[in-house]
Amino acid sequence: MEHEVHLCERQLSRTRAAHGLRWACKRERLERMHDTPHKTERGVVVGRSAGMLLLLAGIALAAGLCMANPPNGNPIPSIFDPHSANAESLYHLSHFVLAITGAIFVVVFSLLAYVMVKFRNRTTDAGREPTQVYGSTQIELAWTIVPILIVVVLFLATARVIHGIQDSPKPAKVLEVTAIGHQFWWEFRYPTLGIVTANELHIPVNMPTYLKLLSADTDHSFWVPQLGGKTDLIPNRVNEMWIAPQQTGIFLGQCAQYCGTQHAKMLLRVTVESPEEFDAWSRAQKQPAIQDEKEAAGRHVFESTSCVNCHAVEGTRGVGRFGPDLTHLMSRQTIAAGVAENTQENLRLWIQNPDAIKPGSLMPAMKLSDADLDALVRYLMTLR
Repeated sequence: MEHEVHLCERQLSRTRAAHGLRWACKRERLERMHDTPHKTERGVVVGRSAGMLLLLAGIALAAGLCMANPPNGNPIPSIFDPHSANAESLYHLSHFVLAITGAIFVVVFSLLAYVMVKFRNRTTDAGREPTQVYGSTQIELAWTIVPILIVVVLFLATARVIHGIQDSPKPAKVLEVTAIGHQFWWEFRYPTLGIVTANELHIPVNMPTYLKLLSADTDHSFWVPQLGGKTDLIPNRVNEMWIAPQQTGIFLGQCAQYCGTQHAKMLLRVTVESPEEFDAWSRAQKQPAIQDEKEAAGRHVFESTSCVNCHAVEGTRGVGRFGPDLTHLMSRQTIAAGVAENTQENLRLWIQNPDAIKPGSLMPAMKLSDADLDALVRYLMTLR
């Protein structure tokens, strides 16, 4: 009997111990479950807040880069620094569009931030579904009519500017230039002046310049951000645009339509000059090529190689049109469509190995001997 009593007591102790252990484990699980949602909630709030701050910082940085002045006078082209009448119109339009889209961003971002904080997941919400809203006529009208009004306003503002630029009356006194896009350089022809040049467009200040845009091969796009919008050059089609610069200086441009391997290095320079400077430049461009008898050997190299098949030099056998006209080569500041400065060393390298300056360009390496190469470079250096 006593033995059975001892067995019952031991069994009861074990049961109590097991029961206590179960309660202890259960209590620990409950505490963990109680702490975890708080930790998760804090982590979600911190993560979302950090994401919003990062987004705001990125927007502020982008806006700062757009509005910042170039360091050390580096002429970085920007639509926010217009120097032409049509560029001014685009500048004001961009500010109007940015103001509207910025207001939209502020409203949407504020509502999003409010919703994320106000209705974030809480411990007391576990297993409960938030209140559902269906069939709210006011809300549906708001998110339908307001976007339509915004789009209509932006459309009308943009159409007004485009109409003002494209359909503006042509003044009596203008400069006409034909711009031809090649892979990968620009050809500029002045029909009324009888001038042909490449990559560097010279125009007078305070006089509209009307550009006839053609393409010799594939699609290109003429874009000088500070002087106007971009216009495409399409094969077998004639497009037109005009610019009216209001300040002298050098303005950088770019082909804005992917046109092949060296699209990114199809640069252009627009030199806006006073009327006197432009007249002096045009008179110099009309002069025949300098014939320096000291460099007759270099001229012979030019005329006896395949250079004449692509390039033209007035007064020589060179009448090619596939490459830039070289009659006044040394009057240009750059070679290879703005990629390199027009120096003797760069000119030598450009002839010897074009891929060293512009990989993928269509100019072949001439593979001349050192003596012929030096003679050719000296001759080209006289073409001013």
